[in-house]
Amino acid sequence: MVITLNGERHELDAPVTIAALLALLGIDSRRVAVEHNLVVVKRAAFGEVVVREGDVVEVVNFVGGG
Repeated sequence: MVITLNGERHELDAPVTIAALLALLGIDSRRVAVEHNLVVVKRAAFGEVVVREGDVVEVVNFVGGG
């Protein structure tokens, strides 16, 4: 199954939740914002929203600084 992840083609074996996708990518879900098909996903819904064939996902890391 193919999705677009941060503007690039990415292959997955099967549909996954946002939470599972982040885990597969080794990304700490507490430090990112996620947009799924142009809709910002609330962190509480990461375990419910399913990424399927053809979906577009953008993951943005929070960066601290000063």
